[in-house]
Amino acid sequence: MPHGLDHIVHAVRDLDAAAEFYASAGFTVGARNRHPWGTHNRIVQLRNCYIEILEVAEPEKIAPHGAGSFSFGAFNRDFLASREGFSMLILNSSNAADDARSFEAAGIGGSKVFDFERDGAKPDGTPVKLAFSLAFARDPNSPDVRFAVCQHHFPENFWDPAFQTHANGARTVPGAAMVADNPTDHHIFLKAFTGVSDLHSSSIGIKARTGNGDVEIMEPVAFRDQFGVLLDIKGEGMTLNAMRFAVPDITEVETLHRRHGIASERHVGRLVLPPHLAHGATLIFEAA
Repeated sequence: MPHGLDHIVHAVRDLDAAAEFYASAGFTVGARNRHPWGTHNRIVQLRNCYIEILEVAEPEKIAPHGAGSFSFGAFNRDFLASREGFSMLILNSSNAADDARSFEAAGIGGSKVFDFERDGAKPDGTPVKLAFSLAFARDPNSPDVRFAVCQHHFPENFWDPAFQTHANGARTVPGAAMVADNPTDHHIFLKAFTGVSDLHSSSIGIKARTGNGDVEIMEPVAFRDQFGVLLDIKGEGMTLNAMRFAVPDITEVETLHRRHGIASERHVGRLVLPPHLAHGATLIFEAA
């Protein structure tokens, strides 16, 4: 069964500054959450996917990678040593243990399932229990991005329409975009990770169409042509670069941005927040 979008990690050096930026861009941003392994996050929730804005707030608590274990904190700490931006792509899962076995068989796994819990709260402040299981995957040719699937054990406590109402009108995330010099070099990984056997290929790149958003890999020139952003790609393999948001009215979003002093840019019928504004990420608003 194909995995759809669940969330994207946006690694930043100043969590509150990044949250303020997202709020100015018209998103509802959740309160600060703390992980026992040293990272803190704030959540921007859409109907089908969410953004985990993440800061390494307590580096002394970060555990190193171990044999058969992936350190979420260590990876994001090392990512932030050279950049801000989207560091991890996480898809949804109904059984993380089964997915870990599938990833291992496909040659993209190698890490134990990571289980954790934390306290949460409803919009009215009512405390709730949250628990997750993650199975990690990696493309050996892409050290600058990591992948996982996430099983929500209490989804009714996490997903809430009150958190999904945004001043910019954003409703869903139609897709996420990665960039690589040769997208077809990663088609075997993309199939194994998403569970989509029939990828869509075009002159732009390759795309996995899931029931919960697209995952595509584009050439740098195609990314520039589609979104007006020329990326300075360093290192090998894929990087995770953009999220697309479906909104009712692009003009209203642009007006909101101008009111808050944000210089978003029009390109090919879309409204784009480029990396130099969006803490290393590219945020794309398009008509629903």
